Amino acid sequence: MDLPVPVGVYNELIGFKGTRGTLIAISGDGYFELKMRFKEDTHRVLLPIAETGLIFREPEVSFVAEEEIER
Repeated sequence: MDLPVPVGVYNELIGFKGTRGTLIAISGDGYFELKMRFKEDTHRVLLPIAETGLIFREPEVSFVAEEEIER
């Protein structure tokens, strides 16, 4: 996965319900590092992985798998 990536952020503790943000890093210490805009300012936000859901704003590219060819 290439970072940074735009995401929708879900976190019940803070009340984020699809709030736009940019995922900057995933810490080995158990948190997501995001940049989020509040009013006119951009802030770095650290949210615990266990309590946070992220949905990538760019959809996956659809493709049709090729059938296996017997050899």
